[in-house]
Amino acid sequence: MDISHQGEPVSPMGQLLDCSDIFCFYIFAFLEFEIPTGDVLPSLADLQTFLANPRLTSIMVRDEKGVKRWKQVQVTLEDHIVRPELFSSDMTIELCIERFNEYVSNIAMEELPRSKPLWQFHIITNPINTLIVKLHHSIGDGYTLMSILLSCLKRADDPSLPLTFPSLKSSKVKLSNQTCLRRFPSFISSIFHSVAEFGWSLLKSSWVEDDISPIRSKNEGVEFRPAAIHHITFSLQHIKEIKSKLGVTVNDVISGTILYGIRLYMRDIDNESKTKNCTLLTFMSTREAERYRTAKDMQQSKGKDRMGNQAIYLHVSIPKLNETLISDPLQFVWKVHRQIKRKRRSFAPVLIKKLLQIQYRFKGPEGVAKRFFRTFRNTSVAVSNIVGPVDQMAFENYPIKSFYFTASGLPQSVVITIMSYNGKLTVTIRTEADFIDHQKLASHVNNAFDMIRKAALEIPSN
Repeated sequence: MDISHQGEPVSPMGQLLDCSDIFCFYIFAFLEFEIPTGDVLPSLADLQTFLANPRLTSIMVRDEKGVKRWKQVQVTLEDHIVRPELFSSDMTIELCIERFNEYVSNIAMEELPRSKPLWQFHIITNPINTLIVKLHHSIGDGYTLMSILLSCLKRADDPSLPLTFPSLKSSKVKLSNQTCLRRFPSFISSIFHSVAEFGWSLLKSSWVEDDISPIRSKNEGVEFRPAAIHHITFSLQHIKEIKSKLGVTVNDVISGTILYGIRLYMRDIDNESKTKNCTLLTFMSTREAERYRTAKDMQQSKGKDRMGNQAIYLHVSIPKLNETLISDPLQFVWKVHRQIKRKRRSFAPVLIKKLLQIQYRFKGPEGVAKRFFRTFRNTSVAVSNIVGPVDQMAFENYPIKSFYFTASGLPQSVVITIMSYNGKLTVTIRTEADFIDHQKLASHVNNAFDMIRKAALEIPSN
């Protein structure tokens, strides 16, 4: 491996995610194909656009001043492609799926060598027909991941046309026409809530832990333990029907569904746990980009759509389950909606970001990494989402049937990731093996969605 030249400094977030003695955080993207791929994918593919992304041809090194920088190296493609032999001709599809899940659990616990760029392709052949892309989180966030993958993915119906996406930017809150005097109480209320949210976030990141429950084992080294992965697919059209009926957002519907399903699972395992203190840690992008950009554009950008990690976390309390919420799941969704809306409108994310910047200046990446680790460990569930394309994609003329992702290396028993793609929304649930019944949890989330949709459709139309 020949070193060519030093690149730009590693971002502060990239440096703290590279603290391997604290974090070993990887993102896994799964591309399931409609037709058998054989074992040629992607060795015969032209991946020059993929490798054009400098993060994928670079390693982290320290310069003479001790500053971590990206240093470009010569990449041999075959060093990053893995073709495991998992299946035999006499295996049933159920056994193949079990073997595949075991393989994913194993590679999630493996750390990649730091002497090479931190990514791999795992080609899983018939009957699973899946390409797994493993990326270290220091390379970038979900936005960066999508931009990297989209460099080698095309529209299945017409490769000459660009992929289309929903807007990546949340709708801005419209300014009221009220006078400043009438808006003053709202402004004061916003400040009060922001200070309260910021203070609560500090407590949750430092001293206040969630209760031990059916979704939180608090086992030491849970991030290194085997995990089970299960994904559920919902129709975006059905989600939008619920959204319109309830007057909330798509994010509110799916968040309410997941949290309601989690509480139903907890009640099923231990009835007393339905009122345990549980917190969800969700991530909010700080980018101002309205669309995904190419690797080249991101590399040249000086704004908030440049490469790297640009997200901040929010603590969301999982509403406790009482008889009213059990019998009326819509109240649960509205409760989640009000909480998320209040948090997004507060200044707490800005204050958290400023605090982390100050801590980084005085304690360095290791100090902030330890804080991040405590923040994760003190909560019960981590949730992240990525907006995918509206169109069906293809990789080297292989149509992609399903597209989802997950993450490893987090000190939590439950990690949930959400991906929209081609009219569907896939919820991937990664759980601590031998502690959580992942199939039962997925079943409760499915049932929660059915209950919420049924109740929503019974609301009379205006």
